[in-house]
Amino acid sequence: MTLLEKLRSRWRGLGRIVLYTSLLLPGAARAGAYEEYFQAIRMDNVYFLKQLMQRGMGPNLIEPKRGYTGLMLSIREDSMKAFEVLVNAPDVNLEAQATNGDTPLMLASFYGNIPVVKLLLSREVEVNRPGWTALHYAAINGSSEIVKLLLDASAYVDAESPDDKMTPVMLAAMRGRVAAVEVLRDNGADLTLKNKDGLTAMDLARRYGQEGVIDALNEKPRQ
Repeated sequence: MTLLEKLRSRWRGLGRIVLYTSLLLPGAARAGAYEEYFQAIRMDNVYFLKQLMQRGMGPNLIEPKRGYTGLMLSIREDSMKAFEVLVNAPDVNLEAQATNGDTPLMLASFYGNIPVVKLLLSREVEVNRPGWTALHYAAINGSSEIVKLLLDASAYVDAESPDDKMTPVMLAAMRGRVAAVEVLRDNGADLTLKNKDGLTAMDLARRYGQEGVIDALNEKPRQ
């Protein structure tokens, strides 16, 4: 076990002790229960999470820093045991939006979490939204599988980001996400569109020296 792993294990152990002690206190005396709820999610500690939820802390509580619900935080922290508990809570809001407008699907797409994306799509969450979309985030991440999943769920291939009018293929191009560019190209992305600075996906690929992307953009779409 590395030093980092030892420190992480010790931190988690101390967190469990703090949570366990607080759960023994009467509800009125536990002013920090709100923080404990989000700490349990960060630690992926479903035992304490379930205890807190049984005491009335629902799946849609919002943490103030980013406006994330517990479900959204579990995706960001890759706390998949906690995610399983929260996503199956009867009144969970799968369409919740953070302060910046991010949704659970958008976060899962950004962090490249394929199983979560599949699950959320199976629950028929909204794929297309004004402004930033899950497809933008998948293009940034570069996961061609998530890009394809979203397109198969009717994601708009040429969605424009707010302000700078970047499409998913532009974002993938400038970051050198060749596989994502190929999927977007093959699914009808308009390569002639320009962002607010008048640049196409090819222009961005050239500006950032993405030779693999340049080659992909020069190829004909696969049928």
